[in-house]
Amino acid sequence: MYKRLLLVFLILFIAFAVKAQSPPVHQYKDRVFADVDVKADLSYLPNALPANKKSYLFDLYQPKGDNAVARPLIIWMHGGGFKYGSKTANGIKIWSRDFAQRGYVCAAINYRLSKNNPVFHFDELQKSCYYAVQDVKTAVAYFKRHHAEYNIDTGKIILAGNSAGGIVALQAVYSSNAELSRRTGVVDSTALLKPNDRAQIAGIINFWGGILDIRWLKNARVPIVSAYGSHDGILNPVKIDTGMYGSITIHQKADDLHIPNSVKVFDGFGHELQRHFNPFFAAGKSTQKRWLQAAQFAADFYYNLLFKQPQ
Repeated sequence: MYKRLLLVFLILFIAFAVKAQSPPVHQYKDRVFADVDVKADLSYLPNALPANKKSYLFDLYQPKGDNAVARPLIIWMHGGGFKYGSKTANGIKIWSRDFAQRGYVCAAINYRLSKNNPVFHFDELQKSCYYAVQDVKTAVAYFKRHHAEYNIDTGKIILAGNSAGGIVALQAVYSSNAELSRRTGVVDSTALLKPNDRAQIAGIINFWGGILDIRWLKNARVPIVSAYGSHDGILNPVKIDTGMYGSITIHQKADDLHIPNSVKVFDGFGHELQRHFNPFFAAGKSTQKRWLQAAQFAADFYYNLLFKQPQ
């Protein structure tokens, strides 16, 4: 009998000791929800022309069992060189589900893609970026109008994307329509009439994207968290006659301007954090693991910036 009681005591002692040593779990930093509710093919521009309706669809990811009435929102934008990709891209689904498990609402959106060839023609890529930026600004406005329906805190909206999606996020926040029009050669009289037309949001997640003009960083003080591969040959972390400023230059300039920012380098990896980037093959488990590491880095950054209570 004594031995049995001693055994029970030891088991309880070990259980309490393990629990005491377990690190605390924080919503928005850690995954606290086991399941996610996904609603597919909603529209952030319901009155779009029939030919363009697909470009304005989004999938909504919400933490199942969360009763919060004001939650942070991440609007996710896919890569694909402004020619390919969609809201159902593998990385976008992984990040949307991952951040929803942390307590975020995530909207994975489509945007207009080029009918020409922006992948090999930089002028066309810039023009495509202009139209994608307008679509993202439309999405931001939509979610601000519908914040009560989706339980969104409009003061905590983050724009996020990989590759072309990261490019769109940076341009939407740091360039005006007039600046982007002059840079891209797109004449859009309707958009240019809007006065303060930079997206008013709380932060940017830039996964291996870039900015067209580094001087635009002086236009705002929106936090930026970036991740990239040190051997990225598609969008070099430093501008080297590519017409695009990458994550290293953004980090350095943001520091100079006292913009809150942080950057994570995946040493030895290329674009999309692949060992050897190939857009025609699905990313393997090791690459997806790096994507989740980048997600954790971004989650830690915004938890400390937006949610952590001062000591």
